[in-house]
Amino acid sequence: MTRWRRIATLGGGAWGTALANLAARAGAETVALWTRDPAHVAEMVATGVNARHLPGIPLHSSLHATNDLGVVANADLIIAAVPAQALRGVLEAAAPNLPAGTPIVLCCKGIEHETGLFMSEVVADVLADQPVAVLSGPSFAVDVARGKPTAVTLAAYDPALADALVEALAAPWFRLYSSHDVRGVELGGAAKNVLAIANGIAAGRDLGASAGAALIARGFAELCRFGRAFGVEMGTLAGLSGLGDLVLTCGSAQSRNYSFGFALGQGASIAQARSAIGLVEGYFTCGILNDIARAKNIDMPIAAAVDAVLGERMDVDAAIAALLARPARPELA
Repeated sequence: MTRWRRIATLGGGAWGTALANLAARAGAETVALWTRDPAHVAEMVATGVNARHLPGIPLHSSLHATNDLGVVANADLIIAAVPAQALRGVLEAAAPNLPAGTPIVLCCKGIEHETGLFMSEVVADVLADQPVAVLSGPSFAVDVARGKPTAVTLAAYDPALADALVEALAAPWFRLYSSHDVRGVELGGAAKNVLAIANGIAAGRDLGASAGAALIARGFAELCRFGRAFGVEMGTLAGLSGLGDLVLTCGSAQSRNYSFGFALGQGASIAQARSAIGLVEGYFTCGILNDIARAKNIDMPIAAAVDAVLGERMDVDAAIAALLARPARPELA
């Protein structure tokens, strides 16, 4: 039985719902699923399903939907699954009701666009006394919700907290590996979204499977260069939250980032692609990721090409041509 009897999940999207169901099945007595839209809450209460984001998956009997952020006051554990760029605002709104010392598990992947802060740094900036963990890895919400085998990484600076959370949130089909490399885990989750847009563009332009494989490999090289600049462990980047998540996100139409890039590759405008796909975390992370890379003199040509396309400084074909025209160099340089 989990030591966290009352859990509040912030974010009523597919991922938040899947994790809330998971926590309920793992033994929590009550799980609150918070979303800001009262109409959405009413739908879930009436139907017992999150039809907007996770259709066909019944909500666990111990899970209740709410639009009252006051639920954090009685929670033993917070699971934050809101979009990365919304995290600060939600935490600021929750702060008056949030007791010091309540652990927060961050399940959003990105870098704050306005500040360049990683998600754990956003928490530290808003809340002074909350232990933080980061959950990331190759996982689609629908797979977790349907009990498909999934493995992810959960990192916390406090090893005891990481181990306890791994035990509390595990399920027979949901395997968690603990880590202390918080920055490495959240860095991989943020950067892979930008690289997935590149793979989607290549697929949309019908560049072939060989180009897709090359983009994953060279994208991983960029991810490693970025990680070294922050002193993260290379084993973390080669693991589930780095390479594992990169491979998943770069190769499936279930990924919004990949699908967004695919639409651009097929000729859609940025506005059309965003309208069709919905929230695309890589779109918001791309600019600040490249700003950081330039400031630290990190060579990330694929990420830079995506930034040029999203910033409308270069069209898709010109960006592809620019990458192919780069001077020859040793692979491991």
